[in-house]
Amino acid sequence: MSEASPQGAGAPAAPPRASGTAPAVVPAHFQSFLAFDFGAKRTGVATGSRMFGITTPQATIKAEGADARMLQVAARIKEFEPDALVIGVPWHPDGTAHENTARALKFGRQLRGRFGLQVFEVDERYSTTEALAEGARDADAASACIILEQFLRSLP
Repeated sequence: MSEASPQGAGAPAAPPRASGTAPAVVPAHFQSFLAFDFGAKRTGVATGSRMFGITTPQATIKAEGADARMLQVAARIKEFEPDALVIGVPWHPDGTAHENTARALKFGRQLRGRFGLQVFEVDERYSTTEALAEGARDADAASACIILEQFLRSLP
């Protein structure tokens, strides 16, 4: 998950990136976040607080197609009213992009365009593997928590 090395329990967090930009500065008044672990059929969801540094898994979005997914995303944004969004972006172990990298980045652009919220990207290599190793019942939601935990750890 870290850009410098695979994310493990003690690995440092990579700095967050605003979707499509250099490392982002996260305004101090951004306190609540909604994170997504994008998937074509299942998208993990987690909420988190900067103040408390905690994350909470939410029900995974089970939807195929952008329209069905975005309807459920809109409901979550309305429910949780986050200050910003966080998405996991998968990469190959060597840091190169693959098909799902482009899909996740597109999802981030769609979120920003549709909801007008800032979207931060987090390298999510191995988040699902970590979630499964920890015995997660819902690996997608647990992965979203891991992504959001990494993001929160990167904040000053």
